[in-house]
Amino acid sequence: MPLARRLNLADAIAIGLGSMIGAGVFAVWAPALGAAGSGILIALAIAALVAFANATSSAQLAAVHPIAGGTYAYARAEIGPWSGFIAGWCFVIGKIASSAAMAMTFAAYAAPEGWRVPVAVLAVAALVTVNCFGITRTALLTRILVVITLLGLAVVTAAGATAAPGATPDALPDATLYGILQGAGLLFFAFAGYARIATMGEEVTDPARTIPRAIVFALSGAVVVYVVIGITVVSTLGADAIGSVHPLADVVAAAGWAGAEPVVRVAAATASLGALLALLTGIGRTTLAMAREHDLPRFLAHVDPRWHVPRRAEIAIGLAVIGIVLVADLRGAIGFSSFGVLLYYLIANAAAFRQHGAARRYPRFLQVIGALGCLALVSTLPLIASAIGTVVLLIGAAYRAVRLRVADRQ
Repeated sequence: MPLARRLNLADAIAIGLGSMIGAGVFAVWAPALGAAGSGILIALAIAALVAFANATSSAQLAAVHPIAGGTYAYARAEIGPWSGFIAGWCFVIGKIASSAAMAMTFAAYAAPEGWRVPVAVLAVAALVTVNCFGITRTALLTRILVVITLLGLAVVTAAGATAAPGATPDALPDATLYGILQGAGLLFFAFAGYARIATMGEEVTDPARTIPRAIVFALSGAVVVYVVIGITVVSTLGADAIGSVHPLADVVAAAGWAGAEPVVRVAAATASLGALLALLTGIGRTTLAMAREHDLPRFLAHVDPRWHVPRRAEIAIGLAVIGIVLVADLRGAIGFSSFGVLLYYLIANAAAFRQHGAARRYPRFLQVIGALGCLALVSTLPLIASAIGTVVLLIGAAYRAVRLRVADRQ
């Protein structure tokens, strides 16, 4: 059964913004500053450039292949089944880790010490339930969460503006080239939310026109937000941000706006929920597409006849996210997520590079920049994240190889 086309341009932009703004603006600064040091804004610029190149590839591909699954479907069509599988598998494992990171971020802002793990688990379960009752409910809730998030970020920016002129925070560590690239790799985790728009290509009205526009608009808005917040965090907290569990709340406290700190915590919690909601939605659609092609168990390809959602896939993903929440920490989840997502976009750029004629919307040099950027950033991620990512990638490839061999014998 196909999914229903119910999302308009505003819905798609809201889902993209909800993914990107919530996906890192409250969580990514401490690990990224720890890696990039005083080169954090350079790292942010590199991450934004690579994200833009990748976004144009996704937009170009989505206009021609307006179906669920994102780069999994695009790579299958433009390159071949194995490339599609690797892209889809990288997306699923990377974004499951992103979902766990968002659940942990929500709990860090919303729950006291000792209660954060159960609260994170409860958040995942609640949003999976929302997703099981239709995409329009998902879009409406995402719009509400984005508005609350932007209001909270406006408070942080205003507080930082009043504190910065007289503040003398400790200087950040000196930057190195390797550290800047690693910081960019971690920051890329925050920008990768535009993929959620492409993965829902089967549910967007007029997808050939809507998806490319939504991707560009959402990414442009997210870049502006990250630049403003990055400058605010650095100018207000300096090196203190590296060890902070909730740096934006610390910005407000350092500015003397203690009364506004609960507002920021609420915004952080809602931003994380918005990102988590959009992430779970996107993973569900990619899982559905892979199950339709037997690259994941066919059981997951079922679409609920009443609500038109891949309910079994949504529930399975929720259980996997909860499992990671129970065993991982935030930095590890972000690094592992970046590993999977960077490889996913490497394949997206390769697929877009192969398009020609009327399918081409952007020059090929953008796909070259995107691919080289992905390779450079993935090579600088924390070693443990890359090692675990490689093992999980090989497990997925082994599963598909065994399945194909069994199918050939039947």
